[in-house]
Amino acid sequence: MTLLFSCKNENTAKTKTPEYADTLRNPNPYVSTDQSPMDMAWCPTDYPVQKMKGNDTLPLIARIIYSRPQTKGREIFGESNTSLCPYGKPWRLGANEATELDLVENVSIAGKNIPKGLYVMYCIPHADRWTIILNSNLYTWGLHIKEDKDVFRTDIPVMTQSPRVENFTMAFQQTSTGADLVMAWDNVKTVLPLTYAK
Repeated sequence: MTLLFSCKNENTAKTKTPEYADTLRNPNPYVSTDQSPMDMAWCPTDYPVQKMKGNDTLPLIARIIYSRPQTKGREIFGESNTSLCPYGKPWRLGANEATELDLVENVSIAGKNIPKGLYVMYCIPHADRWTIILNSNLYTWGLHIKEDKDVFRTDIPVMTQSPRVENFTMAFQQTSTGADLVMAWDNVKTVLPLTYAK
């Protein structure tokens, strides 16, 4: 048993370790901890904070919901079948559930108008480019592709980055015409430009 001393009387007051301390050592009895936690990115990036403050003068354009796997020393992108994301094979842009792009407003991507709505987003990685795909087959686990539900495809160039990023990351960055959706993992980075509809 661990003993703690009270601040009021360090010499005499002894108390047990708080009950919550056991939860730090024991697994959650309800659900296991996911190794690829779900995350959400907003466009504009500070929209939730501004909304809470009542300063949401910029309209919400989009949000993306995805899970964030870690590198853990593995080869992520490559020619080998042992690569986590082999070149030329579809990847769900994350882990677990299919990645969802929620467009609250109409946008333009690579010169094509994309109507507001909810899309599954995945890609086909290559050494020099990623093929980004929006699909209307919603609420799927993993990568259950129905190509007849593809609504948009475009290629974006691959860039190398240093230092490497351990956790797969998707984030919006504002531009003069809209926002870039940055996707980064390991030593690879890609950017999907979104232009706001006028």
